[in-house]
Amino acid sequence: MKFTLKDYQDEAVRDSLLNLSKACRRWHEDSDIHSFSLTATTGAGKTVMAAAVFEALFHGDDDLDFEADPGAVVIWFSDDPSLNEQTRFRLIEASDRLLISNLVVVESSFNRERFEPGKVYFLNTQKLSRNSLLVRGHDPEVDEERARRGELFPETRPDARSHTIWDTIKNTVEDPELTLYLVLDEAHRGMGATRGGGERSTIVKRLINGHGAVPAIPVVWGISATVERFNDAMEVATGRSTLPNVVVDAKKVQESGLLKDTIVLETPDETGRFDSVLMRRGTEKLKKISEAWTAYAEDQDDAKLVQPLMVFQVPNTPDQDDIGRALDIIFDTWPELPSDCIAHVFGEHKDQRFGGRTVSYISPERVQDASNIRILVAKDAISTGWDCPRAEVMVSFRPATDRTHITQLLGRMVRTPLARRIPGNDQLNSVDCLLPFFDTDTVTKVVDSLMRGGDDDGQELPGRRILINPKEMLPNPDMPEAVWSNLLCLPSQSLPQKSAKPVRRLTLLAHELANDGLLANAGKLAHAELYKILNGAKSYHATAIASARAEVLKVEGQSVTVAVGSGDKSFNAFVDEADIVVIEDAFRRAARVLSPDVARTYAEYLADQNEEDESDEALLDAHTEIAGMGLVPQIKDILDEGADQLAREWLANHKDAIKALTHDRQEVYRNITSMSSDPQDIDLTMPEKWLEPTTILEEDGATKQVPLYNDHLLCDEDGKFPAVLNGIENAVLSTEGAREDFVGWYRNPPRATQDSIGAAYKIDGEYSIVRPDFVFFAKGSDGDIVADLIDPHGAFLADAIPKLKGLAAYAETHPGVYRRIEAVDEIEGKLRVLDLTNPKVRNAIANFGGDTATALYQSEHGRDYPI
Repeated sequence: MKFTLKDYQDEAVRDSLLNLSKACRRWHEDSDIHSFSLTATTGAGKTVMAAAVFEALFHGDDDLDFEADPGAVVIWFSDDPSLNEQTRFRLIEASDRLLISNLVVVESSFNRERFEPGKVYFLNTQKLSRNSLLVRGHDPEVDEERARRGELFPETRPDARSHTIWDTIKNTVEDPELTLYLVLDEAHRGMGATRGGGERSTIVKRLINGHGAVPAIPVVWGISATVERFNDAMEVATGRSTLPNVVVDAKKVQESGLLKDTIVLETPDETGRFDSVLMRRGTEKLKKISEAWTAYAEDQDDAKLVQPLMVFQVPNTPDQDDIGRALDIIFDTWPELPSDCIAHVFGEHKDQRFGGRTVSYISPERVQDASNIRILVAKDAISTGWDCPRAEVMVSFRPATDRTHITQLLGRMVRTPLARRIPGNDQLNSVDCLLPFFDTDTVTKVVDSLMRGGDDDGQELPGRRILINPKEMLPNPDMPEAVWSNLLCLPSQSLPQKSAKPVRRLTLLAHELANDGLLANAGKLAHAELYKILNGAKSYHATAIASARAEVLKVEGQSVTVAVGSGDKSFNAFVDEADIVVIEDAFRRAARVLSPDVARTYAEYLADQNEEDESDEALLDAHTEIAGMGLVPQIKDILDEGADQLAREWLANHKDAIKALTHDRQEVYRNITSMSSDPQDIDLTMPEKWLEPTTILEEDGATKQVPLYNDHLLCDEDGKFPAVLNGIENAVLSTEGAREDFVGWYRNPPRATQDSIGAAYKIDGEYSIVRPDFVFFAKGSDGDIVADLIDPHGAFLADAIPKLKGLAAYAETHPGVYRRIEAVDEIEGKLRVLDLTNPKVRNAIANFGGDTATALYQSEHGRDYPI
């Protein structure tokens, strides 16, 4: 893969491969057919995950411990040829092992007896429709009727075609050397209509169930926005078993930085026609965000400059002159825009005349890369599967009744342009939507839908914010520089990874350090250290390795002798010497355990040390030795521990140099740091620009002003910071702000941003991150600035105890960083506090076995707040 998978992507790929492996085995052993789905919110990177699956399916993957299926054939099916083309391009973009020749678009001239293994074939509804050349000569209704009568006869194929596409599918399924996998892209689309008809649903049903002499495709893998829709769709499947669906946690997707954190909705505060006002405002936003991206690229020395796009959404039957007047407003507001920066994606696929302007058509999948296009005129959701990360502003002229079309289109604009979160800058992590014709009630419904990824049935996205008419907050100029220095020294923690591989982490780190010129020959140094570790382990476990090596060098089996005439059978055990094929197979298995790259280079290292044998014999002997080492479990543990320790040392030694790199490069090291099964410390970045709501919507649709506070580290031009606080949080802020040594406060972002402090905790065996509410800054006894971490903590909540344990562990591993670390809650009308810098309190929390945290606050370990 060209991309390093996010943890949730890696997990989904592993689970998908496990299902595909089971389905393949059961098909060939028992002719059982299976299905399952991969469900993830828009922008999660489903195509990237599919690319990783196909790589492993065709070529195997040592890191994933997956053997290739030499007979694997994939059909990728959607209802849109342009969507297929976009998918094909993305697979090429993501994979370094899938060649263009492996990704075949099935054209009308396609004519093969069976599909070739190791390829992905792209099909769409139109290619299987009744009038397509690919199916000419194949009448499924006649075929099915003949099958019922048992009267199937060969048919004459027109156009010198020896096989229809259905013949090709049939022959591929029936070939015992092949396994046909069907991938249904956006699997839910149209399938629910199978009960009521429709050509697409009929075609999909035939692919899933077969028809006439054409058998069902053995393995169906659906890629869908919602698991419920896929399950409903698969009700049409006949005799097909289901495997566990792979459902990607929406929270992990949002935390990954692949999706924009904030969606800003702007609506008029009063009734009336405000299309011209908000169109002008939308243009100003486009200009401002363009300037911000230019400044960011210059500051970061980033070669990839984001060219933001405005989507101008119009009704399905628009007034061309109205569109023309809106375009005139755009150019009046921003005269420097080039005249050819506009395109449309109307279904007519031809030039459109808007007022006095002629605007050309562009296909949706080309918009992202056509950076000269800055204004895109669109109708509804454009195309399922289309997305455009650089689309950062939308002005919708659709009426409030069309909220579904608006949320669908916004759902296509939520991917971050650089596939990462921009540190400390909400402006560059957001998308703006201006709705001239929307009222408060409808906006509330839009908010609810967008919190589910633009789909009313989707998963809610914790960490996403939908802000209505927010305000910018910039660093408070009245805060002493020492406060900012102290903030940036506070540690946050990463979310551990389930499938962390210390050796891979070290080799990736070595590559990046060498690439940035921070450690010359880092790769060689890393391998040299790993060889020392393996040599030590080899010496310490010499006896166990020798025994394992002997097992590698012998092959045990049984021979069967059958007496002619009587038919009596006798079984005799035999032992023979392993040949080179057996030894190399054992070496490959050991390489998966230890690391393929390290196993290969360590074998060469051992062969070079062997002066007695010729090079080929020495290398075979080294492979045998490593095959034996792979059978001793302690060797892997020793190697992993040594690799982890060296990675920690290098990250610590180069910490300052890494912080001096661009954000793009820092993010690479941040991801490498997080590739651990234990929480890792990560640095905070400077909060530069926040977007905060100044009004909130009540449940009844009414608006309410957000209270304003002083002395926050970020503020508006009047020194105010808007915050929605509950009763306990207000009490804590009031108490801390009244202290004589108080300097300022920081509302810790509750999202996975780089300027948010997080502490890892475990709940139900899974790691998560708690983000304490407040950091207060004060003058210490020596005049220096000190930090207090205070978290108003709901003792009644189900996750209260795990979060307390996580905060206590965080306090224990970071002594001296904070003056105070405290959890506060209201118990029976009185505020109580747990001092997490106290070892006795931490010990009581660690060993607490109660159902709620209330008992801890009430015990001798709790005190009245303030202390």
